Amino acid sequence: MKKIILASQSPRRRELLKKVCPDFDSLCPCYDEKIDTDSFSEEIIETIAFNKALSLKKTVPGDSLVLSADTVVVLEGKILGKPKDEDDAVKMLEKLSGKTHKVVTSVSLFDVKTGKHMTRSTTSFVTFNDLSAEQIKNYVKTKKPLDKAGSYGIQELDESFVKQVEGSFSNIVGLPLETVSEMLKSFLPAENRLK
Repeated sequence: MKKIILASQSPRRRELLKKVCPDFDSLCPCYDEKIDTDSFSEEIIETIAFNKALSLKKTVPGDSLVLSADTVVVLEGKILGKPKDEDDAVKMLEKLSGKTHKVVTSVSLFDVKTGKHMTRSTTSFVTFNDLSAEQIKNYVKTKKPLDKAGSYGIQELDESFVKQVEGSFSNIVGLPLETVSEMLKSFLPAENRLK
């Protein structure tokens, strides 16, 4: 039986994965996921997702499937990563105010034994309302935006922030469950496939 390893310490990704795969371990990937450009391409984040999975090849059991993901927020073709500090978080949220942006998550699955791998990207769209300076300041003061791409976590935002969401909600949180389910089914033997 294959052992599934999530290459992430993100509590959000762990909670999401439990919904489609109750039995897995999670490990921190041994990979620096720094992006050297702010220009978006799927190839960049797909490479990061794959390298995160590959980085655990020598540290997990040989019958493991390693699952990794990388999520970016993209506004007008530019990647908005995690903020450097509170001032940077405020600037990012000011940029997102009143606009539609993309959230793209690349998911990679790597079979340690066979070397088989697959990487797929999922895109969702989020439109923010016009945000007041006070709304932004109060949210940033909670410190919650500081570890998140684009300086926000959609699952924790006040409903006054978001005007519209198109596409997978779990993708915006950090792991597109529909895509993950399809990928796992294609890798797992019939007897222990997910529903």
